[in-house]
Amino acid sequence: MTLGRIHSIETFGSVDGPGVRFIIFLKGCNLRCKYCHNADTWNPESKDVRSATELLDKAERYKSYWGDEGGITVSGGEPLLQIDFLLELFKEAKSRGINTCIDTAAEPFTREEPFFSKFKELMEYTDLLLVDIKHIDNEEHIKLTGKPNENIKDCLQYLSEIGKPIWIRHVLVPGITDNDEYLQKTREFLDTLTNVQRVDVLPYHSLGQFKWEELGMKYQLEGVEAPSAERIQNAKDILRAN
Repeated sequence: MTLGRIHSIETFGSVDGPGVRFIIFLKGCNLRCKYCHNADTWNPESKDVRSATELLDKAERYKSYWGDEGGITVSGGEPLLQIDFLLELFKEAKSRGINTCIDTAAEPFTREEPFFSKFKELMEYTDLLLVDIKHIDNEEHIKLTGKPNENIKDCLQYLSEIGKPIWIRHVLVPGITDNDEYLQKTREFLDTLTNVQRVDVLPYHSLGQFKWEELGMKYQLEGVEAPSAERIQNAKDILRAN
């Protein structure tokens, strides 16, 4: 049995997949996004460790609220860093008839073993993935997150190959991702995929700044304002074209 390292749980999530969802936030992330509003999830250590059975027993108490579309979503941090636990959780969820969703930035993805075989198996028990595209340009991605994006794009291509439904999420940050050229390149990349069900533009906000300060870290985007309504609509028009 693998225990999950838990950050927190939300029992009535309405924005992390279809329907009402029970959301499990896991600890640990290798990205260091400058706008991260969950910097307290970066450290993989957690005093809260639970088994799949324990979490699903708790989740099922809320099943009557889920409707036809709801279920569980595993978020983070980065859930794929705990892939052994995810596999156990989703296998058991499916045996209970529960809809499963992963909210991921796909940073751990590789076609190398042992990860790839585990990921392929995990996809058999996964109904939907919400995938963040942080930045389409590799150099800009490194500046924004500290890591390259080639393997992230490869993950999206693999999910397209196997026809696994995805929702794309893109945080719109003035001066960083809010650039028509980058938005157009993102759109062109999405056009190569066959499995995108929807695209969400998430306007940048600084609501997580206090967490950085609590952790004794300097917030990276101090002074950056939220994007205007016009720029948000512009991004939606470009990314949702076709």
